[in-house]
Amino acid sequence: MTRFSSFAQTLKASDIAALLALTEQPEVISFAGGLPAPELFPIEEMKKVDEAIYNEEGRKAVQYGTTEGYVPLREEICRRMKDKFFVDCKPDDVVVTTGSQQALFILSQILVDKDQMILMESPSYMGAIMAFNPVGPKYTEVPTDDKGIVPEELEKILAADDTIRMIYVIPEFQNPTGITWPVERRRAFMDIINKYDVIVLEDDPYGEIRYDIEKLPSLKSMDTQNKVVFLGSFSKIFMPGLRLGWIVANPEIIDKFVKFKQAVDLGTSTFGQRQAAYYCRMYDMEAHIQKITALYAKRRDLMYQSMETYFPEGITFTYPQGGLFTWVTLPEQLDATELMPKCLAKNVAYVPGNIFYPNGGHRNHFRLNYSNMPEERIVEGIKRLGDVLKEALAK
Repeated sequence: MTRFSSFAQTLKASDIAALLALTEQPEVISFAGGLPAPELFPIEEMKKVDEAIYNEEGRKAVQYGTTEGYVPLREEICRRMKDKFFVDCKPDDVVVTTGSQQALFILSQILVDKDQMILMESPSYMGAIMAFNPVGPKYTEVPTDDKGIVPEELEKILAADDTIRMIYVIPEFQNPTGITWPVERRRAFMDIINKYDVIVLEDDPYGEIRYDIEKLPSLKSMDTQNKVVFLGSFSKIFMPGLRLGWIVANPEIIDKFVKFKQAVDLGTSTFGQRQAAYYCRMYDMEAHIQKITALYAKRRDLMYQSMETYFPEGITFTYPQGGLFTWVTLPEQLDATELMPKCLAKNVAYVPGNIFYPNGGHRNHFRLNYSNMPEERIVEGIKRLGDVLKEALAK
């Protein structure tokens, strides 16, 4: 019998993997994963991109590259950071990562020791919790309202514990709630952060998918003390299978991050990085994002209208101004995890809310994704969910 490490013995199938497995079953109307709409992947354009890469760079395109990443892509990221997130940075401030998930894992490894505290929104992205868990941290959930983290509650927590090293936040179209922090809340947050010795991970994979709201300054753009690490991603705006993300951080963090990444994978796919860079050079990425945004806004509205029509009274849900998710709150006597088998029996799936809380509990919520399912399946899926919820409330 193989003897595994203590940590390996704690591993179990991830919640994300199980949810993605559901999406492979064609009969299931899955609102579970955070999957983009595959019909919008620019496949024909990418055939021309691949040909251009081989014609211009040949075998160099598939050789090892630097751990920091392909320079033309890092230059493109700097342009996007300035235009989209109001951050001035240079290629040396950027590391290309194998998806944001790798960035979350490495950052926790270099910033946090076992049993040290990580602060997170309540609720927060379950994938971040998975990425942080190998360190063996403890978690404090910072109370949130419909505008994001409550500054007064954050300050109480930081003032009471000077060992806290890291706080993880998603200010734009938060996963899972869809909430966006207003500018005043962002400024109040940064005013507090500047008083304490803590690093902020600002995760923003959804910030370019915005429907009814103007561009807002990122936390990183307000960062006067180099305390914010910005995490970006091409997964939601381009093609998730390329596994391309990036970080922007101060030189000390970049140095440790690169050294750790060298031990993990030497570097992110050199060809995949070129695919993204060449696409941005050869085609109009902004037009592509506008096409995505228009479709997702339509699907968000359709899901919201369908929930208003088919969900029983006493159930609330968010109307996100961007991103991919809405957050449903049930009456407290209902348990979204217990309702899942009944929903799966009707071939419809969501993500139960308790897995978005690092310390558990809060079982009367679930997350719905509206980006991946076609319109007719959104309506039918919400109708099926409504039938289950009506039956549960009638008991």
